[in-house]
Amino acid sequence: MEWSDLRIFLAIAREGTLGAAARALGQTQPTMGRRLRALEDAVGQRLFQRTSDGFVLTDEGQAVLAHAERMEEEAIAIGRELAGAETALSGLLRVSCSDWFGVTMLTPVLTEFASLHPKVAVELLTDARLYSLPRREADLVFRIKAFDEPEVVSRRLLHIPYGVYIRKDEVHPVAGDGAGFRLVLMDTAFGGMPDVAWIEQKLPKASVISRSNNREVQARLCAAGVGVAVLPRPLGDATPGVELVDLGEPPPGRDTWIGYHRDMRRMPRLRALMDLVIDRLGR
Repeated sequence: MEWSDLRIFLAIAREGTLGAAARALGQTQPTMGRRLRALEDAVGQRLFQRTSDGFVLTDEGQAVLAHAERMEEEAIAIGRELAGAETALSGLLRVSCSDWFGVTMLTPVLTEFASLHPKVAVELLTDARLYSLPRREADLVFRIKAFDEPEVVSRRLLHIPYGVYIRKDEVHPVAGDGAGFRLVLMDTAFGGMPDVAWIEQKLPKASVISRSNNREVQARLCAAGVGVAVLPRPLGDATPGVELVDLGEPPPGRDTWIGYHRDMRRMPRLRALMDLVIDRLGR
């Protein structure tokens, strides 16, 4: 049994088709099919059921999957250990955070970091996807909830207050009413965010005019007069053309957590960025 064949097995199990798995690994579809047949011959079992919708794991395939994933994790760990032993402040760092946090909070820190360590290239990933630290999809991740993966080292970085904003010089809504006002909220996939329920309770008669999973988009819509928005204070206070609304109490804020894989704790460039982030943003 070849480890490289197990990589192909994992790709097919995750992607569901030979074509998608081939694209993921940079292989050709015939090569993927040939390598899968070689693996099935080696183990003496059919690992996938071929259906019109793609490849579905058999019971034997499910058993192989658990072992193959553990082997993959060990292979990835070797790479992390070697990367953690680096001593020079050069190379690549992949950092993941939300869109507004990257623009408003991290950009000044990364600017300073670039001047201090010009040989370190920082790749900043700002989208809604939760990048995996164990799979090395990112080296450093910022989240609004605590990490629960046992192999991740994490800490609370700071608490971010939120505020209610409206376009400057417009009439402000009154808590408990909201009639005639429009709301710019998070999209329905993030409808469980604390600030969404809070603003709907504070302004029960307001109507929803727009939704977005991008806080910067919400801020721009608010500045354009589309509606009232709940924004992180660092973003709202930095957005031209909006002002705070007093509804008697501030919206619930959010903690921001920072995490990295424990195997990376000795990587000098990661440690240098962590120290600067904590010094500039931690509180």
